[in-house]
Amino acid sequence: MTTVRQRRVGKGTEAAEDQPSEEKNVKPDGKTLSAHTGGKLWNILSITVGGIVAISVGLLTSVYVATLHENDLWFSNIKEVEREISFRTECGLYYSYYKQMIQAASIQQGLHGLVYDNKTESVRTINILERMNVYQEVFLSILYRILPIQQYLEPVYFYIYTLFGLQAIYVIALYVTSWLLSGTWLSGLLAACWYITNRIDTTRVEFTIPLRENWALPFFAVQIAAITYLLRTHLQPLQERLTLMAVFIATFLFSLTWQFNQFMMLIQALTLFILDCFDMLPTAKVTWLYIIQISGLLLVCVLQFFNSMILGSLLISFNASVLIARTIQKNLKKGGLLNRLGKLILHVLLVLCLTLLINKFIKKILNLESDEHIFKFLKAKFGFGATRDFDANLYLCEEAFGLLPLNTFSRLSDTLLFYIYIFVLFLMTVAAVIVAFRNLSGSNQAQFVEKMEECTITLKPDAAYNLIHTVLFGCLALSTMRMKYLWTSHMCVFASFGLCSTEVWKLTLNCIHLYTSQRTRVIKYSIPIITLLYISYKFWPGIMDELSELREFYDPDTVELMNWIKSNTPNTAVFAGSMQLLAGVKLCTGRTLTNHPHYEDKNLRERTKQIYQIYAKRSPEDVYRILRSFGTDYVILEDSICYERRHSRGCRLRDLLDIANGHIMDGLGENEPDLKPSLYPRFCEEIKKNLPSYTIHFTRVFQNKTFHVYKLAKHK
Repeated sequence: MTTVRQRRVGKGTEAAEDQPSEEKNVKPDGKTLSAHTGGKLWNILSITVGGIVAISVGLLTSVYVATLHENDLWFSNIKEVEREISFRTECGLYYSYYKQMIQAASIQQGLHGLVYDNKTESVRTINILERMNVYQEVFLSILYRILPIQQYLEPVYFYIYTLFGLQAIYVIALYVTSWLLSGTWLSGLLAACWYITNRIDTTRVEFTIPLRENWALPFFAVQIAAITYLLRTHLQPLQERLTLMAVFIATFLFSLTWQFNQFMMLIQALTLFILDCFDMLPTAKVTWLYIIQISGLLLVCVLQFFNSMILGSLLISFNASVLIARTIQKNLKKGGLLNRLGKLILHVLLVLCLTLLINKFIKKILNLESDEHIFKFLKAKFGFGATRDFDANLYLCEEAFGLLPLNTFSRLSDTLLFYIYIFVLFLMTVAAVIVAFRNLSGSNQAQFVEKMEECTITLKPDAAYNLIHTVLFGCLALSTMRMKYLWTSHMCVFASFGLCSTEVWKLTLNCIHLYTSQRTRVIKYSIPIITLLYISYKFWPGIMDELSELREFYDPDTVELMNWIKSNTPNTAVFAGSMQLLAGVKLCTGRTLTNHPHYEDKNLRERTKQIYQIYAKRSPEDVYRILRSFGTDYVILEDSICYERRHSRGCRLRDLLDIANGHIMDGLGENEPDLKPSLYPRFCEEIKKNLPSYTIHFTRVFQNKTFHVYKLAKHK
């Protein structure tokens, strides 16, 4: 039962729809026809101008972030090894597969090297296409090979320009979503301007280019725009089918490009579930969206060689549970308030129980443990017991996985974004609560229509979806800082929509008894224009200064290390070290690794914990035995980890290892009572003393201010 009242288009349109098209209703002078033609021409002109502005703003954003990247690193002038080192941590790992495909003798050999990869994890052959979301690198490398651009454009520029180009799509999608919600492209322009002026909090593409989210979020924004359009009423069947196809394609591409897709879409599925429970969305469209999510994820599962983590995702279990529960509870949306509430509570409990049962069953059948570290992290993060689990603590101690810092809100407030967002959010939430209560109270269709005519507060399905979407993703961002980019970009959309929305201003003016249609129209255009002028006046000089500021990439120690590895070690050499550094070793030198930053595999997590014993209090014999068990030839020790000061006591990597090993931590401070002193000194410190017990197993072959490389002896 749809409970959302449609916004009236205007008297002229109502007359055209309601009155019979008899000849007597048409004035002899043809004024009605002229007005209708003028209205259509005005709409065409508005859409054309709005479309041109959208594309222009998108392209300008793309050029803006590309220029910032160039100015920050002097990317066009630095050496190839420096360019590659600039792709830090997991970014370097992902880019290495693009480079690998480019350098392969043929596309077939490149794909074979990815499917049967024995250089990413030593003494193991893994399927990169199954384990990681790197189809975008594969597609881009094939495109680069077949296009006649090799002599004009280096592979690295083709790669980064593609990512910067996706930023144009991202901004255009945000622009269109805001335009669809408000009915005016002025809203889209304001959303785009907020996205740019709040760049620090809306994107990090200019310094983490290959990161999976930079590939995925543009497609997620396109999907939200398509869903917003789909939830409009009175769509023609062809329009609806085409929109569903657009939603499916965007969902599929989003799922294909990011390993955390299932968690983001689970929040989206919860949004649909909440709105459907309160009868605020058409049930048929919600069902289609559930099916699209499942089918898109299953298609990705097939392309990733039946990745078990996807099959065991909570999203598939939840969506299947909702569809099953609907079948069981057929009369869910009938009856009075108390009857509906009772059914609703039972429905929620049924869906929750079915989700847990189905998910537990799938994981038991598949023996799935790939994502257990995420649930351990969540359990510890939200206070369900302390943990000594190394993987969970590794996440808990990272700032990116902590709570959203309060200074984020002060930055967002400088552009007026946060203030306006809270204002719009409050009004829309009040309207949603009233509409939801009214929907649950409606006992029959006749009474429902009567109440709708009497009540002035309405909420369109597309606005309702974006309201719950922003609330749930806001909760995610507040709890985990790394996920703020999903919220802040949508915050720009939601705030700009509210500022340009007839419904929001009508509700506001009605509350203070000042409503007139003419006053509403003036306010909905004048305040956004004033806001745009304010943003331009305050931030344009800063943007110009930012674009004129020139820096240069400088990391001589890492450059020296990579050059030494390429010149002084065999191509088959196996290197051990920190996850972040080894990703760069693979990219810059092509050597085999023992571990890497893509953490979604239980065996790799256990392997990483073992490799990291080089920073723990272990005997040289134990460390040597562990490293050789993974085929290690060289181990790289970093002073920045061994003597770390970035984190406080208890969160330093060496502290996490001590706790996991049951050892007392270094330094002043409390220790848990059952922790014991270690029998051995810290390996990374003691090895530098060249004691016989160490030199028998390890020989230092390279050293600079940051890194120490030791070659392992090959004992019989």
